[in-house]
Amino acid sequence: MTRRRTPAALVEAEPGPGHHIEFDGRPVRALPGQSIAAALWADGVLAWRTTRIGGRPRGAFCGIGACFDCLATVNGRANQRLCLLPAEPDTVVTTQEGHGRADLAV
Repeated sequence: MTRRRTPAALVEAEPGPGHHIEFDGRPVRALPGQSIAAALWADGVLAWRTTRIGGRPRGAFCGIGACFDCLATVNGRANQRLCLLPAEPDTVVTTQEGHGRADLAV
């Protein structure tokens, strides 16, 4: 039998019970300690923002908070870096279009 080689299996971690966050109106499973970006990736969501010019899709790029590709709206607050925020129960994430603020003239 071949053991599944996941990061949790490699370090023999036993994460606690999962919970859900909401992404664009649908539930996404998250594990304790996961970032929002990691939970979305695990669910197959690779983009959650569009660029201000051209509307190109963006998601996680660096994964450590150095860039700003992973911006999205979290609990009503625009421009949140999903790679830095924990996926806490009942967090609501919505796709962000452009700069995330309609009051900015760009």
